[in-house]
Amino acid sequence: MNQVYAFTAVILMAVVTYIPRVLPIVIFRKEIRSKYIKSFLKYVPYSVLGAMTFPDIFYSTGNFATAICGTVAALILAYKGKSLTAVAVGAIITVYVTGFILKRFI
Repeated sequence: MNQVYAFTAVILMAVVTYIPRVLPIVIFRKEIRSKYIKSFLKYVPYSVLGAMTFPDIFYSTGNFATAICGTVAALILAYKGKSLTAVAVGAIITVYVTGFILKRFI
């Protein structure tokens, strides 16, 4: 790889990473008083985390059917108010059992 190309790529990645961190500080110098904007910004981390994580769930097991079953189990357990550990363990067990059943009988 060309060193100039690699150095340019690193600089561009640094700038692209730096802009979203500095831009809010530059734009919002005063405290935000709008209840609408505050409530919107309150949910941004959760929505971004969901948008980054959710698509990868379906490709994590290598089998779409087991991934769907694990996701459904996790959603049901989370809806019932179970702890994060219980949701994760329940989804893992569901994926394992579903994978075993599919491999054994199909």
